[in-house]
Amino acid sequence: MTHAPSTAAPRRRLPILAALPLVAILALGGLFLARLGAGDASRLPSALIGQAAPKLQLPGLDGGVGLTGADVRRGHVTLVNIFASWCQPCHIEHEFLLNLAGDADLKAKGVEILGVAQKDSADNIRRFLGAAGDPYAKVGLDGDGRAGIDWGVYGVPETFIVNGDGIIAYKFVGPMDAESLEKTVKPEILKAMR
Repeated sequence: MTHAPSTAAPRRRLPILAALPLVAILALGGLFLARLGAGDASRLPSALIGQAAPKLQLPGLDGGVGLTGADVRRGHVTLVNIFASWCQPCHIEHEFLLNLAGDADLKAKGVEILGVAQKDSADNIRRFLGAAGDPYAKVGLDGDGRAGIDWGVYGVPETFIVNGDGIIAYKFVGPMDAESLEKTVKPEILKAMR
């Protein structure tokens, strides 16, 4: 007498096995979201930290020379702020750049803020700075985004702190706020002065 093979056991395993890929995808997605939420965007890595600042050769708002490599001055700390008039986080950050530009102690130490207008027009930048105030010593137009690529920009706004030797000392990704200005940016400026 032959017995028919039992199909009860494989049927029970089939739903469990079919669910494994879904469980794995959900676990990986959860891990990704946890790392994304726990991370500080201002800490995105940059291969340029500790390297010479890339050269700048950008037209200005008036069509003449805007920024050159000489503007990232030797002997003084320079902040290079990548921004755009169309960037809403840049509008939020702007008041903190004005505060930084007006800091008498930093001014006395020769700290300058240079602006690189990313994929924007001179007219839009003039309107933006005319309405909101101008924290920049100079502004260059990066119409095609090439300078942003050279500087390793992920998106706007981003701010680079360049030490007196022309070396990128720090990169801040995203809009500054009062807390990040006091707890991160200013201390990094002071470290870059040493």
